[in-house]
Amino acid sequence: MEVVVLRGKIDVVLAPTRALVVKSQNSSLYQSFYSVQADNDVFSRNYLYINPSRRVYPFAIGYVSTNFRRKIKLRYFGGAGATVHLLTTRKNNVKTSLGVVYETTRFASATYNEVVYDGSTTISLWRPTAWVGGWHNVAEGRLHLYYEAFYQPSFSAKTNYRWQATVGVDVPVWRGLAVNALYTYSHENVVVTKIKQADALLTVGLAYTLRRLFDTR
Repeated sequence: MEVVVLRGKIDVVLAPTRALVVKSQNSSLYQSFYSVQADNDVFSRNYLYINPSRRVYPFAIGYVSTNFRRKIKLRYFGGAGATVHLLTTRKNNVKTSLGVVYETTRFASATYNEVVYDGSTTISLWRPTAWVGGWHNVAEGRLHLYYEAFYQPSFSAKTNYRWQATVGVDVPVWRGLAVNALYTYSHENVVVTKIKQADALLTVGLAYTLRRLFDTR
């Protein structure tokens, strides 16, 4: 089988002061089978945190993405919320957050499984968001487990909701190089006609982490 898979990820965290942290998570995915494109997606999630060392702290979020498989040409939203630390130790971290965002999605088609949206390639709406995530260092640091899940309903339509869960594991090999596996399952209830609502993806590869501390004090 002729398969091409290219996946990239860059996360950047900047802390100009102790009370202000900016985080940007960016990734891309390209897949083709026998030269037929299956995925060509980009994802950018950007946060502004205020006093993130506190048990409860506010944040603002800006999000941009595309999804070839679901015929999403462009999706973006912005909003705000608050995060709560549930568990914080040297080897474990678990937190959850609640927020509200305003979202606009531009599709490649104007017909959907929910006919109320037919006739327009763009859907805009307000969404509440519930999120939980964490990471754990186990086996004396020889294994790094991380996960996250979110649920986003709509204030205006009970059928327009989506959720996603991701589980990953890194096994350090040498000086920032690690073998990793990532499994993602997502469900989007409003989709373009003939597009499946559920999607699952498992990728295995190598990851390299470059760490640098920025201190502007």
